[in-house]
Amino acid sequence: MSFIERLFGFGNKPVAPDIPFGRYTDAYKSDAQQALFDHSLELFDQGEYLRAYLEFLKYLKDEHADNIVWKEADGVLHFEFWQGSQRITGVAGPEKVKVESKIARTDDLNVGFLRRLMEANFNLKFSRFALDPDNTLSILFDTHTSDGSPLKLLYALRELAIHADKQDDLLLDEFKALRPVHERTYGDIPETEKTVKYNYVCREIARAFEEIDKGKPDPNQYPGTYAYLLLALAFKLDYLIKPEGFMMDALERVYGIYFAKNDRTPQVKIANIRKELNKLLERPREAFFKEMYRTRSTFGINPAVNHDSIVSLIDGELQNMEWPLQQNHEALALAVPMYIAGFAMFHYAPPKPDREFLHLFFQIMEPGFFRDLGFQLPYTDTAGHLNKTAVIKGIRGITERNRNQFLFLRPDVNRLDFTSPVLFSRSYLLMIRDLNLSKDM
Repeated sequence: MSFIERLFGFGNKPVAPDIPFGRYTDAYKSDAQQALFDHSLELFDQGEYLRAYLEFLKYLKDEHADNIVWKEADGVLHFEFWQGSQRITGVAGPEKVKVESKIARTDDLNVGFLRRLMEANFNLKFSRFALDPDNTLSILFDTHTSDGSPLKLLYALRELAIHADKQDDLLLDEFKALRPVHERTYGDIPETEKTVKYNYVCREIARAFEEIDKGKPDPNQYPGTYAYLLLALAFKLDYLIKPEGFMMDALERVYGIYFAKNDRTPQVKIANIRKELNKLLERPREAFFKEMYRTRSTFGINPAVNHDSIVSLIDGELQNMEWPLQQNHEALALAVPMYIAGFAMFHYAPPKPDREFLHLFFQIMEPGFFRDLGFQLPYTDTAGHLNKTAVIKGIRGITERNRNQFLFLRPDVNRLDFTSPVLFSRSYLLMIRDLNLSKDM
């Protein structure tokens, strides 16, 4: 850098904090990675089992994360990979493949968690929970090598890894007789980041409750309107906080409560959702902090979807903001587009441009949170007014990053309405809806 550049600060772009958002996805495999998987299937069919498994492990490796390692010794392949906070180890030899993740230790065979895991085993297709002679609780998968095709391993390891990662924090939190197998040595985050996230969770839940308690409109008469408010909150917290353990499970229960097919009225469901969210408010700060850490993962939970799924989501939901908008209930109107963006990130692995545009949407709509985390984002001023020039520049940056793969990606920024945040949010999602993500000429 020249003296003039140093003097006037040219080229000194602020470095964004290294903070991940949203659920991990393995949906964006490259063509080279997909070729590795196809090659592993061919090798397996030819009886080259060890070579097939090596190609399979290369396929699983995330280029941006240290998620998997392996070594070969005496004709046996030893490997380990990460899913969240859980380490999964495996051995693949000429006769058998065995994979295991240790979840917890216990000195007391408590009936409660044993029953829980027996019930879980009924729902597992490939793996099983088990207890070894040393009272270590594990989840296992094994198969004869000749039956262990890479395709079977893909489904089996995904199931094992996701259940191992989900159950460890939940069981340790609920059953005090259990203790960790290993102390966590990866993923510590600064106390300042934990504090920002904790304060944000408490503030946003309290703000939603305050909106309900206003009683305008009457929650008993318009429960669906408030359902958007609370579900949008849950999805937003899941994406922005990236929680583990108790909080992640609580947010999933919120979704399950409202969409469960039972005879409960919408009013009762709203009341039950509020109880779940209130548990987060009542949870000790130290418990929150304990579950805030970085993770490494190998498998994503959400299914990959095409752009048409995002279009259907927007078409099916966005119209429901019209009534609260006409009645000047802006907070409730804004909840609808926030719900759509959060739902897409909570349930789907959308195409890469959609994911980036939705992340930008959260940055624009939650500027205080990102600033508190240390991001220097220009999309709004400190009073919350939208910066049209900066927003359009952000949109064009995403477009340029993805243009090589999506040749017809040309967002129509002229349709954006910067009059207010609620009108902007509607116009922004309509812009996303009309994207052309075709790859062929």
